[in-house]
Amino acid sequence: MKHIVKLRHIVKRKGHFERFDERKLYASIYAAALNCHYKEREAEKLAVAVSSLVKKSVFRKKGKKAVSSDDIRKHVLKHLKDKDVALMYRHHLDLC
Repeated sequence: MKHIVKLRHIVKRKGHFERFDERKLYASIYAAALNCHYKEREAEKLAVAVSSLVKKSVFRKKGKKAVSSDDIRKHVLKHLKDKDVALMYRHHLDLC
């Protein structure tokens, strides 16, 4: 039996590929929420919910194995309802 491996990669701003790491997505949303004075538990809930929605919307097409980091950012911002957290998330890009 042949095993099908679904590799999901991110095309970074400078054009190189990196394997998708859900922990990085979670961490950046979590950090943005903490910077907006969310309690740890609230920041965790927000990061879990948004990262789950983003994964579903970004990788929903069958066979899609790569997506740009810009597309991921757009989806995160679309799902972040708190404008302050969205602003902190957006500025995280400038710091990295």
